[in-house]
Amino acid sequence: MADLFYLYDESEDTKTRFVSFTAEATRFDLAITTTDRFYGKKLVFNIQNGRSAIIGKDDLEEEGYLEFAFNLNEQEAEELKMFLETVI
Repeated sequence: MADLFYLYDESEDTKTRFVSFTAEATRFDLAITTTDRFYGKKLVFNIQNGRSAIIGKDDLEEEGYLEFAFNLNEQEAEELKMFLETVI
């Protein structure tokens, strides 16, 4: 086995919120992690499909970002955005 070259290997205490909600289009099961690592942005995991993204207020305004990051259709992304605007 070749030697590994670590870019970083750190531990940090984080806060994770688990939330599940239904909207018109779908159900969301999310884990939202707050950490000092991402310059105030949150690490959002969609537990249902295993996709994740680092999200800040600026990302919520970027057209198509949630659709791409979480593999959602436009309506699902809008419903997720409405929720995330309350927690990010």
